[in-house]
Amino acid sequence: MDNATIWEWVGYLASVVVAISLMMSNIKKLRWWNLVGAALFVAYGLAIDAIPVALVNFFIVLIDAYYLVKLYKAETKLKSQT
Repeated sequence: MDNATIWEWVGYLASVVVAISLMMSNIKKLRWWNLVGAALFVAYGLAIDAIPVALVNFFIVLIDAYYLVKLYKAETKLKSQT
């Protein structure tokens, strides 16, 4: 299997992971799956020299990370109040 084929499969995997993320009803799981899918798309975009794909997905990774930190902080705050 050549390098281009491997990266093509990474792109397919990223698409599947993002699609799975959109089926999650739990927002935390959605964010985690989406973060992984977007990170795979960053790698894919860089590998095939598609900088716009890499940049927009890097931005999505940052958004997902921001909201995950926010969710976990809120969860910790709730637990400490009980």
